[in-house]
Amino acid sequence: MTIGIWVLGDQLWNEQSALHSCQQNYQNTPVILIESLSYVQQKRYHRQKLVFIWSAMRHFAEELRQQGWPVSYETADDFETPLQAWVTKNTITELRVMTPNDRPFAEIIGNLKLNCQITFIPNNHFLWSESDFKTWAKSQKRLIMENFYRVGRKRFNSLMAGNKPIGGKWNFDKQNRKPPKRNLNPPDALWFEPDPITQEVINSVNAQNFPSYGKTEPFRWAVNRHQALQVLDFFIHHRLPNFGPYQDAMVTNEDTMWHSLISPYLNIGLLQPEEVIKAVENAYHQNQLDLSSTEGFIRQVLGWREYMHGIYIYMNPDYSQSNWFNHTQPLPDFYWHAQKTDMNCLRQILSQVERTSYAHHIQRLMVLSNFALIVGVSPQSIEEWFHGAFIDAHDWVMQTNVIGMGQFADGGILASKPYAASANYINKMSDYCSSCGYNPRKRTGQGACPFNFLYWDFLCRHRDQLKAQGRMSLVLSHIDKISDQDIQQIHEEAFRWRKRQST
Repeated sequence: MTIGIWVLGDQLWNEQSALHSCQQNYQNTPVILIESLSYVQQKRYHRQKLVFIWSAMRHFAEELRQQGWPVSYETADDFETPLQAWVTKNTITELRVMTPNDRPFAEIIGNLKLNCQITFIPNNHFLWSESDFKTWAKSQKRLIMENFYRVGRKRFNSLMAGNKPIGGKWNFDKQNRKPPKRNLNPPDALWFEPDPITQEVINSVNAQNFPSYGKTEPFRWAVNRHQALQVLDFFIHHRLPNFGPYQDAMVTNEDTMWHSLISPYLNIGLLQPEEVIKAVENAYHQNQLDLSSTEGFIRQVLGWREYMHGIYIYMNPDYSQSNWFNHTQPLPDFYWHAQKTDMNCLRQILSQVERTSYAHHIQRLMVLSNFALIVGVSPQSIEEWFHGAFIDAHDWVMQTNVIGMGQFADGGILASKPYAASANYINKMSDYCSSCGYNPRKRTGQGACPFNFLYWDFLCRHRDQLKAQGRMSLVLSHIDKISDQDIQQIHEEAFRWRKRQST
């Protein structure tokens, strides 16, 4: 009986469960990694995302070889053809795969016709196992992230003083929402020049003829564990001390602010959540770092990331088709071509995404996702764009973040209200409006910001549905203060804007 292991592109960790299950006989356990060209044509992926995943896979394969694992690395049109040849060549009777994070990939594996048994080994890339999360979820009346986060803090003894949170509070969010001041000076990010392996992948991606998006170069992301650990260490020493207050701020020509930039590495296994949390917490205790910054970051990893994954595995597969508002508007073309919009906030962020495959969480939620929501874009269309455009995006991340949180398409399973906002929020939390031809304070008429009339149009169109959401009562009451004539003008301008985008 010969066991073989298939390592997927988001499972690049020596201790991942399938590899760990064969650790005692690793020198006699064949391992395979596969780049499938047909798979990456299913969506319009950012070119830097393709370079990142494939380069990281090639680096990990070389790392396994140096450790003594017999590794095959294949580039093919599909997965099944090289798998079948490898199974036959190595007389493999059992193929072990760590259970994929993404449901669609588990289905792909389940439909393979191989001459061997396929065994899924439980996934160990998250702090909460699937069974543990489901046990917690079944005990709750509502799946509220804050409740989950507090249980997680206690369970993993993170920032705790006995049974109480350090500092006497669970959440310092109010201290971490400062608008940007003038002359902010965030430290430069830690980037890397492509090595020969990465450059070979860049050349390969550039030579491909399939639909893709964004610029390939300059490519500066980490592609192996050693580099990813450097990024984590750099964040802790140079960015974490001031991370909290301005983590929601948006500033022209500041792509990354004080953000950690580790989500791509966490999501493919180059970093693990436990080591990240422990490193940050140790730095807090040793260097007396700001508690609001430390807690704010740990909440993103221990709270939000684990919660989003848990919701994904807890919900039925049809969650991906949720559309509570019945939105059907097509995605505006400028999401793919930033220069096609004259709205400065959107053009700045979308140009940044084209260059880097990255934007931070407020740029994503309160500009890109918010705009799609108030326009009435199909949740599935905007989710597919997010999935393809961002370097850290995977099915489990995007369904919950975009369909559940950003688009409120699940009707409130995940979020307690829609994250819809007018230009006022962007004007407060960024400097984008000062260089824009639209007036963020004007609701209708010449020069009015589309965020404004589209926002009020959204509230009016869905007022009856939103009444049931308790946190929306105050906002909806403002509609009564707007004259019938102004309401009519809001609807007309929103209609004309959508019509122009559809033609």
